[in-house]
Amino acid sequence: MRHCPLVLVNLSFLSQQPTGISTYARNLYPHLRPLEPILLTPEPDEDYHCYPLPRGMSPDRGLWGHGLRLLWTQFRLPKLYRKLRTRLLFSPLPEAPIYSHCRYVVMIHDLIPLRFPHRRSQLSYYHRFILPQVVRQARHILCNSQSTARDVVEFFRVPAHRVTPIPLAYDHNHFQLLDLPTRTERPYFIYLGRQDPYKNLQTLIYAFAALPNRDDYELWLAGPTDRRYTPQCERLTRELGIRDSVRLMEYVPYEKLPALLNQAIALVFPSLWEGFGLPVLEAMACGTPVITSNVSALPEVAGDAALLIDPYNTAELTAAMDAIATDLNLRENLIQLGLLRASEFSWALTGQRTLEVLYPFA
Repeated sequence: MRHCPLVLVNLSFLSQQPTGISTYARNLYPHLRPLEPILLTPEPDEDYHCYPLPRGMSPDRGLWGHGLRLLWTQFRLPKLYRKLRTRLLFSPLPEAPIYSHCRYVVMIHDLIPLRFPHRRSQLSYYHRFILPQVVRQARHILCNSQSTARDVVEFFRVPAHRVTPIPLAYDHNHFQLLDLPTRTERPYFIYLGRQDPYKNLQTLIYAFAALPNRDDYELWLAGPTDRRYTPQCERLTRELGIRDSVRLMEYVPYEKLPALLNQAIALVFPSLWEGFGLPVLEAMACGTPVITSNVSALPEVAGDAALLIDPYNTAELTAAMDAIATDLNLRENLIQLGLLRASEFSWALTGQRTLEVLYPFA
């Protein structure tokens, strides 16, 4: 590649408790070296040209973090863009300065706040009133799946040629099949992700409660809790008499995820909508059978390597969980198909395709 003008990469949102977007950004930016990027980051890396930012603007700071980052993006970021004399801003999430002269490309991971709006949610407000302008001003828009790309075209009336879907990936050195001893306690199904209403956890709890021989199993819900929704899930487990069989684990550190997935009967991920679905890919890479929904981007990720269910059909979900728990041939087939499917995704490929989009604008 020829020498490129410097590109700013906005990493203001990096969190010490990373979820999907932080995982994507951390794994992507090493592959953007040919663009000679300047990283705007609260986590300076001596191997890169970094401009240090203060902490406190990450999603794990809640509404305060989102608010600080929004203000910083609109008022401080344009000044840095001019000061550092760059030609392009790349934002790995759909946030960028509007009504400024910044040239930028953004990544949109999903439009769930528009599909499942919550009146009091700041995310719904942002997606309704600010994101449309971000999209209009963007030089190009990246999406993490064909499903999300279709949503962007549909919701914002964007010409399809301005939108490029680029699938995400996983760390092959981290998520892999491990030689772990069989768990001596009750085997468990695991859900991995935030505890939000659209994640469909109440349907999962009902499905688990209906399992034959349900007392032989546990259900582990691992991921950040939601003060509005998690108490409803806890109350439901008590009403169904399964409180002792359902474990709410809150946030699980990244380094513990492979072992947690490897020892599970299956990942059960019955979300009503996903922009991509990283847990599905990470579970398959660990040799863990997957049950997931037949909607949104989830079939794109799973291919034929998972049991796809109607997320609104509790009986169908129960049947899938029972089948994986009792049919050893099905289980082994899903393990092998999942490992093969996961091998088709890599951050190197994601990075190369991202470079191909960004380079003409730099």
